[in-house]
Amino acid sequence: MRIGCLQFNPKLGALSQNLQYAEKLLCDAAPKNLDLLVLPEMAFTGYNFSSLSDIKPFLEPTAAGPSTSWAFRIAEKLNCHVIVGYPEKAVGEGRYNSAVLVSPTGDVIQNYRKSFLFTTDEKWAKEGPGFWAGEVGKLGKMAMGICMDLNPKNFTAPSDAYEFGHHVTKTASKLAVVPMAWLTHEEASTLSSHPNIPDADTLRYWIQRMRPVYYQKGETIFVTCNRTGIEEGVTFAGSSCVVGLGDAAAKVYGVLGRGKAGLLVVDTGKPGDEDR
Repeated sequence: MRIGCLQFNPKLGALSQNLQYAEKLLCDAAPKNLDLLVLPEMAFTGYNFSSLSDIKPFLEPTAAGPSTSWAFRIAEKLNCHVIVGYPEKAVGEGRYNSAVLVSPTGDVIQNYRKSFLFTTDEKWAKEGPGFWAGEVGKLGKMAMGICMDLNPKNFTAPSDAYEFGHHVTKTASKLAVVPMAWLTHEEASTLSSHPNIPDADTLRYWIQRMRPVYYQKGETIFVTCNRTGIEEGVTFAGSSCVVGLGDAAAKVYGVLGRGKAGLLVVDTGKPGDEDR
């Protein structure tokens, strides 16, 4: 399976600029024969909105706004499935931090709504109905979450509950995809001083949160597509990766640096780096 993760630094509220920037990165990379392209959480709007009134102008109708339109066009152009995170305004008063999965033929396969909200989400969004998994054509059985879904719910659930990890194993999903706007504990200066070096602590934590998958029999492909940059005083970890988990091993097929803007492309049919 050929998987692409488009990591970049969207500017808060600069929708048109971000759409154009993402497309330029893709054009420069000129990927071939992708099966799946993943973008970050709230990829084109930015993430760190301070209130409902701030984000309200950027809410998009369910799987029908500019983010989904971009996904449809790129899916057709590259003949691959595309996942894009966006802020959703549903019918009625529903507002969600969502990610849409579209097919190369122009179908909306799933509009997933984030289940576990981070404090930033709680200012404007509602919880989704729960984790999702389903059959997705040649991608096979796939589970999807968004960022905070990897953590214990509300940071108060037991750390060994591994809610999302158990969801992946219980649904027998062989592909788990998580768009992100994940923060780093590193100093912001490391983005410029070591942009091509992944945030190792963050990588280890993501893999640790998938412990049930790590110990299951057989490989599941775990994909995180994070953003990078600094926004409203917070720094994002970048380090988007594709990792094979299972049989008590982690095989890193590819990972981007903490400050790297660009497209990671990996082929999971080729060897990766054991336990990197």
